[in-house]
Order: sequence, then C-alpha cells, then structure tokens
Amino acid sequence: MDPMAILAKYYYTTSNTYQYLIMHSRAVADKALKAAEKVADLKPDMAFIEEASLLHDIGIFKVNALKIGCIGPMDYVAHGYLGREIMDAEGYPQHALVCERHVGAGIAVADIEAYNLPLPKREMLPVSIEEQIICYADKFFSKFPTKMKEEKTVDQVRAMVSKYGDAQLTRFDHWHDMFGG
Repeated sequence: MDPMAILAKYYYTTSNTYQYLIMHSRAVADKALKAAEKVADLKPDMAFIEEASLLHDIGIFKVNALKIGCIGPMDYVAHGYLGREIMDAEGYPQHALVCERHVGAGIAVADIEAYNLPLPKREMLPVSIEEQIICYADKFFSKFPTKMKEEKTVDQVRAMVSKYGDAQLTRFDHWHDMFGG
C-alpha cells in the first residue's frame, strides 16, 4: 500500500490543501509512532500506524474548510466518515475505520444526537490500539496554515476536547496516560 499514491488520486499534489494535509499527516504519523513505542508490549502495527496516519484525513476535500482550501459541501466534522467511504472504496477497510474514528476523541451515537451532528448514527469510537494511538496523536496538530507548525500542549488539547463532554476528555486523558506521559 502506498499512502502517497492514494492521496495523489484525490488531491492535486501542487495544491495548498495537499501541502497542508501532508504536513499535518506527517506530524501525526511521527507522534503516533513515538506514542506506539510507549506501548510496545501491546505490539501495535507500526507500518499500519504510519500508513493510516498519512491517510486519516483523506476526506477533507469533501468538506467546507476554506482556510485550508477545501470547498466541499459538507460540514468539517463529516470528513472522518467521508474518508472512510473513500478508503473502503480503495479496498482498505482497516484504514477506513481510522478515518472514521479519529474525529474528536471518537464520536459516540450519544454525541451525534446530543450535538445534532451531521453524521450517520453509529458508533465512531477508536477500538484498536492503532486507532486509539492515531486519534490521540491527531489532537496535537492543526491543519490551519498559521498553526500547523506548532504542536499543541496537553492543556490546550484537554481544553479543546473538553468542549465536547466529559467522555471525550476521559478518553483523551486515558490515552495520554498510556501514550504521552
């Protein structure tokens, strides 16, 4: 599997959006691989983590996020399940689950209903250790051009995640205990 070849099928490789996506995804992959080393006893699949980290945001071109050059019709929160659809069509169902489950600290049906999110009503919570690691690492990096070179602090991530409820914060804190500390 060649993540860069898959991304090149969906993005103009000379576009700003592609550059933002690659910079963000590479930062996530690097942090995820370091996080995985902290739980080596769980035998996370390092090759999969790198591939899936590079592909986790493949669905952003389908959403409306003008600051990163995305002019699709959907709300930003939908990029995860839209990415899943792309990766399922590409024949990579495990990578597809990472796409869907990395948004926030995962999204439960209860979250979808409580916040009236424009998402299919299904559990979108990271399950595998690889999914959890990538979701955790993703929280530290923005795709916005003015912020993408800075890694967020744990306190900044906690503040962002806590806006979406105690369950989100509890999941993140658990992951930080496992992967960050």
